[in-house]
Amino acid sequence: MKKISLLIAFVWLTAACVMPFFVPASPPVPTVSETPSATWTLTPTVTATPTLYPSITPGLTNPSGASPTPTYPPEGFGPSDFPASIDPLTGLQAADPTLLERRPLLVKVANLPRVYRPQWGLSLADQVFEYYIEEGTTRFAALFLGQDASMVGPVRSARLFDHHLMNMFRADFAFASADYRVRNLLFNQSYSDRLIIESSCPPMCRWEPKSADYLMADTAGLTTLINQRSVPGGNGRQNLDGFAFNPHSPGSGTPAPRLYIRYSSAIYNRWDYNAATGKYERSSDTQDDFQNGANEVYAPLTDRLTGQAISADNVVVLFVRHQYFKKKPEIVDIVLSGPDNAYLFRDGQLFLLKWYRNALDRTFILAGPDGKTFPLKPGNTWFEVVGTSSQVQVNPADYRFVFKIP
Repeated sequence: MKKISLLIAFVWLTAACVMPFFVPASPPVPTVSETPSATWTLTPTVTATPTLYPSITPGLTNPSGASPTPTYPPEGFGPSDFPASIDPLTGLQAADPTLLERRPLLVKVANLPRVYRPQWGLSLADQVFEYYIEEGTTRFAALFLGQDASMVGPVRSARLFDHHLMNMFRADFAFASADYRVRNLLFNQSYSDRLIIESSCPPMCRWEPKSADYLMADTAGLTTLINQRSVPGGNGRQNLDGFAFNPHSPGSGTPAPRLYIRYSSAIYNRWDYNAATGKYERSSDTQDDFQNGANEVYAPLTDRLTGQAISADNVVVLFVRHQYFKKKPEIVDIVLSGPDNAYLFRDGQLFLLKWYRNALDRTFILAGPDGKTFPLKPGNTWFEVVGTSSQVQVNPADYRFVFKIP
């Protein structure tokens, strides 16, 4: 009877989400091996910073330190026909273009408890998705393509939303197990050979196993591990068309030097625009606030691997339908089908856009009022995923988003 109920639940979820979920009557459940005995000594290695084609846009900096050059084409790059050396997830020229000849890699990273902060490797990701998981908590799905990080983590478990990201980016995925219902879903997909759970060290190792016992990932090592497997569709360059990039600010937006995202009393963050760097810098909660924002306390978030501040050339607040697959225990599905609203923050300005998808295995499109693909600023992007009923509060100097599930 339990199997029948579970099957009915997944059929309902399939119809509601548009995304095709299939779970056989007796799905194989992977076994997570014992914690590896080998551990890491922290010796961070960071790949070269990618070269940005700078323009005359005020506030745009050149991370490589090279002399400014106006060679970024006036029309920008994307959403298709990217040059071979241009990362389609950042619009930047990769320092090592051979890295683009692989699948992107998703790594699941913890955000709570706060002792996990600062996390490792987030400043080196092309894109980061922050989204609600359960009980007021968020987690990060960090996407790597144009550069690697020797340590990313702490690595944590998967959720249903990762299924949509896997399809969209045709990625490899490193995570630390999951609820059995989520594992059943993930390991019965065509991408199951591209899933990596804790099994060997390296490339996924325990850091400080006698105390903190964090699970950490080496992105280059994970790519090598997947390349040793024969996977459907191969391990080479993927079609990641969809995003457009231009360093020139696309018209006049609304001044937006600061934005807040409040997921719960335990998880809230702030992004402040730094005109000197042209980036938004992240600050995160340092204590619980049960007074609806009256007692929020923030501290800048850094990367424990690089020592750099966590910042983003683009912050995009995506409004996406959330629905409960199960309320107890809380299992939420985030239906990445659209269309819906997207708030793009770049260059200290806000642009109100729409997002939509044309296919399950393609990235979503960010469209302007004219229906055309709207350009991101070349560089990294953080996506803050909130429910469609979330509140938007507009203040003279900032925007505040308060997460809600219908």
